[in-house]
Amino acid sequence: MNFRLFFIPSYRNIALGAIVVLAGLKMLAGDMSYAYVQKTDNECVMGMGPDTTAIYDRLFLDAVLARQKGNDTEAFELFRSCTEINPKAAEAQFYLAQYYLNLNDKVKAMACFRNAATLEPDNSTFTETLAKMYVSSAHYKDAIDVYEKLFAADDSRIDVLDMLFRLYQIENNLDMALQTLERMEVLEDKNEQLTLAKIEILTSQGKKEIAISETKQLAERYPGDLNYKGLYGDILLQNDEDEAALKVFNEILTEEPNNNRAQLSLRSYFMKHQALEKADSMTMRILLNKNTSAEDREYMLRQLISEEGNGNVDSIKILASFNAIQQSECRSPETGLLQAAYMSMKNMAKDSVARVLEDVLAIAPDNASASLQLIGQAWEADDMDRVLKLATSSSQYNPEEMAFYYFEGMALFRKDDNDGALNAFRKGVSVITDKSNPDIVSDFYSVMGDLYYQKGMQHEAYAAYDSCLQWKPDNMGCLNNYAYYLSETGGDLEKAEAMSYKTVKAEPKNATYLDTYAWVLFGLGRYTEAKVYIEQALQNDTESSSHVLFEHAGDICIHAGYTDKALEYWKEALKLNPGDKTLHKKIKHKKYFRQ
Repeated sequence: MNFRLFFIPSYRNIALGAIVVLAGLKMLAGDMSYAYVQKTDNECVMGMGPDTTAIYDRLFLDAVLARQKGNDTEAFELFRSCTEINPKAAEAQFYLAQYYLNLNDKVKAMACFRNAATLEPDNSTFTETLAKMYVSSAHYKDAIDVYEKLFAADDSRIDVLDMLFRLYQIENNLDMALQTLERMEVLEDKNEQLTLAKIEILTSQGKKEIAISETKQLAERYPGDLNYKGLYGDILLQNDEDEAALKVFNEILTEEPNNNRAQLSLRSYFMKHQALEKADSMTMRILLNKNTSAEDREYMLRQLISEEGNGNVDSIKILASFNAIQQSECRSPETGLLQAAYMSMKNMAKDSVARVLEDVLAIAPDNASASLQLIGQAWEADDMDRVLKLATSSSQYNPEEMAFYYFEGMALFRKDDNDGALNAFRKGVSVITDKSNPDIVSDFYSVMGDLYYQKGMQHEAYAAYDSCLQWKPDNMGCLNNYAYYLSETGGDLEKAEAMSYKTVKAEPKNATYLDTYAWVLFGLGRYTEAKVYIEQALQNDTESSSHVLFEHAGDICIHAGYTDKALEYWKEALKLNPGDKTLHKKIKHKKYFRQ
């Protein structure tokens, strides 16, 4: 008997190699009950016989166990071996596909998912996973075929129909999209959502009469639900059946005078026919209607604001609408905030905006948005007492809101109450979570670092700065101060140089940053470089009011060998700080003395 036996070209799977050898031995012995081995594209493919079935089962079990233990590499190789022993094993194909997906090999993953679904077409898990793969790969037509098979197998699945509807829309197959909506109506019965979807498609197809008929059928099917009747009127109005629409709206309001939907629709009718006085009257009815939801009231107000630009509505009417609401039992914090935003947009006086925001707090003292806006106004006016009062009271209502502790701390800091400021910042830090705003958290730690340093708590200051930079590595103020204090205390100057250089790169004309960098270089003994940067700092110091800058310039120049220039800078520093004894000493002895 002639035969050819092929072995796997590389060491991939010992078990598979053993099977090939076993097959060869049995064939030499004349045992043809075992399967065959053939070479295809450098892969060994094994037919299944009694022995291979047992080996496959053992390999598959080992693969599943490896998967459960998290040994993914081992599991991957074992599942791959399973598919080579038995290419018709759907479960092995399915598991292997997931590993190819994790390896970002979508082509092989798709092939394996397709194999699994083909081998076991009744397995909904395999089929649905293949459908999702087609969708994620934008193979929408293939996905449609699979989802249609899924629905054919189980015609109770509304989720499958919903996906089919979306896919038919993507493919712009509007007829099939409509047919799918009709199938959904069989399962869910007619409802507003499905009818609206059908109307949108019918309208886009120019099928005006059918769209109107669909809505009418819905309204007639549920005569006790005036919302459906309102929808019917809206569709009539959209399709220029204005008089018929008006009749429907009036019928609804006769039956239910405060029906909010009908009022909104009737206002649209009046606006369409430029009956502005009637539209204004209906606007107020809607806004002061107890049945109008907060969302609809806000929508109406935003619509008024948007209509201002076309000349149909002016700011006087809009403000009158706001005021009428706020003086009624329909007032709400949301309406007040919207009014304040509108007034700010119209550049109205800040004190009038503040009164509206204060009214909001009178209704809802825990409204953080109103409080923060008032705090912002007080901060701009440099009214630290008001900032402090608002921030302190607001933090009691909103103990988890970091911003209030920040403003409390900054107000106390501005009022030279460093201990009080530090306490406020500590309270703010205590409510930090992983969802906190990194900018605010970073500023918290930065200011805390400054306060600790001023109190002589150097270790705590540096720890606060490190925390600041963990939240925001490019906090320039922190980088600058941290670097400067390290240079002053003889700390890690290499670290200081790296931090200070970032600030100079980011803002090359910032005199403060340039001065810090020059001073760090001075500490490192790099006097020539330091001279370049301190002179740049002086050039960019437009106010020329910092005696520290001039003193640093003198200290750097004296070490760089420029004695006359150093004396010139020290004398300029002395003019700005005439009581400095160290400066007098430097000038007298023409020598650097540390402060």
